[in-house]
Amino acid sequence: MVRDSLILAQRTVTKMVRNPEQFIDVTVQPIIMTVIFVFIFGGAIAGNSHDYLQLTLPGIIVQTIMFTSLTIGVNLNTDLKNGVFDRFRSLPISRSAPLLGAVSGDIVRHTIAIAVTLAFGSLIGFRFLTSPLEVVGAVLLMIVFAVSLCWISVFIGMLARSSGAVQGLSFLIVFPLTFGSSTFVPASTLPTWLQGWVAINPVTHVIEAMRGLLVGPSIMSPGTTVGGEVAWVLGWCVVLVAVFFPLATWAYRKKI
Repeated sequence: MVRDSLILAQRTVTKMVRNPEQFIDVTVQPIIMTVIFVFIFGGAIAGNSHDYLQLTLPGIIVQTIMFTSLTIGVNLNTDLKNGVFDRFRSLPISRSAPLLGAVSGDIVRHTIAIAVTLAFGSLIGFRFLTSPLEVVGAVLLMIVFAVSLCWISVFIGMLARSSGAVQGLSFLIVFPLTFGSSTFVPASTLPTWLQGWVAINPVTHVIEAMRGLLVGPSIMSPGTTVGGEVAWVLGWCVVLVAVFFPLATWAYRKKI
């Protein structure tokens, strides 16, 4: 199964390289989002763009990953409609290999998105205030979370009737999770009823962990620790995979 998945992961990467427009959302989008929020809203929210950049860049990385994880469901739904999975079914490979291969291949997109955001952020003034090991840990944590998140998109992609429906349903999930968090403003500035949602929102824990690993505990919300937030993120990753991997596999087998 591992060998089959790696071969199909290579297919996914090759498909991306032959269609460079698939990289727009992981190269151009994070740059545009950073410019919009840092230079347009930074002065009003934090008083100056530099301080706001330190606060919000980790959140922009998380937001970018949330949106790029939607693509896999759209692509798999398109392959399903085009009969690609009928061909896979005729091959002597593990039945779950096409899904595992697609998710593994998407790691390339996630890595590019993180690298572009960090590189552009550094170019305009973002400073890493932690050790290189912690920065590497932040990147690895983000990739693990991205892979776990992909299984939700895969599940939706297997159930939806069209690629447009996949995108629409995925956005309904991603928007409240992304914007109903501490991505762009401290949770303490939000209304009390919204603070309750932010506190239980898994995206908030991811953002706090990224801030702690990239900038340091001083920029994290009061009462949080780097180790505690990382543990929360890893716990959520286990839950996402445990729930949505079997569901995605079940939906895939029903389709084929």
